Amino acid sequence: MIQKLLVANRGEIASRVMRTALSLGIATVAVHSDPDADAPFVALADEAVRLPGASPSETYLRSDLVIEAARATGADAVHPGYGFLSENAGFARDCAAAGLTFVGPTPEAIASMGSKLEAKSLMAAAGVPVLPGATVTDSTDLEAVAAEIGFPVLVKAAFGGGGRGMRIVRSVGELREAVDGARREAASAFGDGTVFLERFVEDPRHLEVQIVGDSGGEVVHLFERECSIQRRYQKIVEESPSPAVDDRLRAELGTAAVAAGTAIGYTGAGTVEFVLDQSEEFFFLEVNTRLQVEHPVTELVTGLDLVALQLRIAEGHPLPDDARTARVAGHAIEVRLYAEDVPAGYLPATGTLHRFAIPELPGVRVDAGVTDGSVVSPHYDPMLAKVIAHGSTRAEAARTLARALARAEIHGVTTNRDLLVGILRDEEFLAGGTDTGFLPRHPELVTPEPDDGEGARAVAAALALQAEHRADAPVLRGLPSGWRNVGGPPQSVGYTASDRTLEVTYAFRREGLEAHVNGCGRGDEQIHSHAAQPHHVSLEVQGVRRTYRIHRTSGWTFVDGPDGSSAFADVPRFADPNAVAHAGSLLAPMPGTVVRVLASTGDSVTAGAALVVLEAMKMEHTVAAPVDGVVGELHVAPGDQVETRQVLAVVEDAAEPEEAAS
Repeated sequence: MIQKLLVANRGEIASRVMRTALSLGIATVAVHSDPDADAPFVALADEAVRLPGASPSETYLRSDLVIEAARATGADAVHPGYGFLSENAGFARDCAAAGLTFVGPTPEAIASMGSKLEAKSLMAAAGVPVLPGATVTDSTDLEAVAAEIGFPVLVKAAFGGGGRGMRIVRSVGELREAVDGARREAASAFGDGTVFLERFVEDPRHLEVQIVGDSGGEVVHLFERECSIQRRYQKIVEESPSPAVDDRLRAELGTAAVAAGTAIGYTGAGTVEFVLDQSEEFFFLEVNTRLQVEHPVTELVTGLDLVALQLRIAEGHPLPDDARTARVAGHAIEVRLYAEDVPAGYLPATGTLHRFAIPELPGVRVDAGVTDGSVVSPHYDPMLAKVIAHGSTRAEAARTLARALARAEIHGVTTNRDLLVGILRDEEFLAGGTDTGFLPRHPELVTPEPDDGEGARAVAAALALQAEHRADAPVLRGLPSGWRNVGGPPQSVGYTASDRTLEVTYAFRREGLEAHVNGCGRGDEQIHSHAAQPHHVSLEVQGVRRTYRIHRTSGWTFVDGPDGSSAFADVPRFADPNAVAHAGSLLAPMPGTVVRVLASTGDSVTAGAALVVLEAMKMEHTVAAPVDGVVGELHVAPGDQVETRQVLAVVEDAAEPEEAAS
């Protein structure tokens, strides 16, 4: 029996594992990096051990420190979660050598699937359909191998997943750069830069089957999940069951998944991933020898606790009857809430979450790694939480989940919340038209126009501010700010929202509120204020009344209402002239580490040419020249840490030096 469990992970999955362990009477131990010292999962654990440092390589990937933490606390088992050491066969062996129960499959099973190439070979031998591919070595003739496979090809990391170390290549000219970039990214994320080429299936559905096996050799499947909607090859929407899978296909997928698990003697919870092409043929992708991020959708439709199953199997128990006889009830959809700027190309976002609140609606589950006050750092994956809804039908689950997200208060960090809501309410999604080409077909979801409610929310922000000022006034607090017996000019408040500037002008006249938002078309609309308090404002716009929730902090005003949410940055009355960047400046789009500088001072460059490559959250991001010209200033070198909007370099107009000389 497991008495004390060390969870070798962080964030929401660490909390998720601990909740089940604690419910089973198992004591828990957290390990944490320095940035995670005050994280919710650390507070949830019975005991915690510091892993000095910040980067994954210094902390969560240090198997020696994790095992030492288990020894120091008297833990007798280790749960690896997902990512980090979860699919590291060496770590599983080290746990066994230290007398620790590893909550997962055997080291041999992990090793057999750790290399996607070896996995494909084993699966083919087991009768599971596979795609053609080949390993890339220093002596590989890339052009010849790619030609044999057939374009387009996919460059993939042999050890790892989550979209890292992955590139689509459609022509020979793109091949070398794609392979080199994938190798660097894979080496950074997984410690091994081995990559391989595989035939790329255009716009397939991404299906996976949950399997569970015990030490007696029995393996069962718990039905499929669909994970087709992805960005940067990472899943953002997952559901069970798949809208594309009928009973026949479900049986075939389940049979193939069980064959895969049996072939490697699988124990514990794992996932067999497939792609489904447009002719309904499916092909093996990989086996994830761990718990998946999206496991909650399977839990909600089967009623099983997969972490509890993992723990019981690790203790040597056989599969319980409820796993053998599981059935699908209803429909579950999960979305991954990321700290990222979607219109800017899904760039990771950092900062402090001043408020994080998702409504508690029937059927909604939230697996979060953050809370109010949490700091989102550039060191780790930017997922804040998984939000899952279960309903009797797919449409019901989608509607409930969309409402929970739309009504959430997420303040201080840019997220993909609006994208997720847009997907869940999209007609094609609701009709079941989900494949990996979904987002490319819907650019309006990725870069939406400003919504019609932004102007009203800006007015609400301004009125809440004046109410706050009046609440602090020493006299006549009941009068609105700017009140005159004889009407005077309106008051003005400036905000920025993304790249837009909004000037709100308002005045309280005898006949009521007069308010305008320049540039938002609100000037000719009738706006009435029914209530204006520092934390809520009730406005009637064109005959429709809405109440807005207001949260002000650190120069920002966050407004949430039934028509959407806005984050407004206060515009200072007197701008700092030093805050304006030089024309032609390359600004860091997010915090990160400079991994490569591709130009030198004096080099001539063209607009769009790659000049600096940053790494953040284990992903590479290229910063390009904004204009044609000459590199006049270069402020960074490889290894430098940079902050958002820090000037990396300045590209000057090539004509400027000649003009200056004349």
